[in-house]
Amino acid sequence: MEISDELRCLFSGKVEERDRSYVVEVPEQEIRLGELQADETYRVAVLPSSATNETNDTEADPQPEQVTQTPPVQEGEQRTVEIEDIGDQGDGITRVERGFVVIVPDTKQSERVTIEITDVRENVAFAEVVERVSYYE
Repeated sequence: MEISDELRCLFSGKVEERDRSYVVEVPEQEIRLGELQADETYRVAVLPSSATNETNDTEADPQPEQVTQTPPVQEGEQRTVEIEDIGDQGDGITRVERGFVVIVPDTKQSERVTIEITDVRENVAFAEVVERVSYYE
């Protein structure tokens, strides 16, 4: 599957039926971090989760499986990233695969840096700057 360079955020969520419509709730974090703006229109792609049956069964599973995804980074791993935003505490924020957030202190928005992952948690990782990288490299 090809993913557009215009991808603004990527998250997993449940589709709910409400008043003859289907609703996907966008996590508050996606809006708070500036990736999405309230009252704007966006294109949305709905993909099956890995727990979804590949058959065309219309019978709903009464208790869907919980899909546990491991973080896409590991402690000690180095990556070159661009700082996308600055958090409330003044730390740089970047996202890697699946929109996974990595917090990088002592960086500025739009700065390109090589980082080393120092701490990985279930939904966020922390990193330190190893090198500041020129945009021309």
